[in-house]
Amino acid sequence: MLWLKRWNFIERARLERELWDAFEAGDDIEAMVEQLRASLAGASAATPSVGDDGFRLEVWETTRVRIRRIEKLMRDQAPAAPPPSDEQR
Repeated sequence: MLWLKRWNFIERARLERELWDAFEAGDDIEAMVEQLRASLAGASAATPSVGDDGFRLEVWETTRVRIRRIEKLMRDQAPAAPPPSDEQR
């Protein structure tokens, strides 16, 4: 069933949202990804959750890159000038 999850955009979006929520809460998303990677490295292949966590890691890694790219774009963007107030018109 893991192959089905890979093509299920709702499942993928749910996993992406987990990382976005952590980012918005100020959590260290790199540490979360590394912690998941470490737990997978220490788990045996017979563990039932390894497939699900492997998929989660795949989604989180791509989402982490996307979050950092968007964060950089937003940081590099010049702040927009505020609209003129009524007094200045």
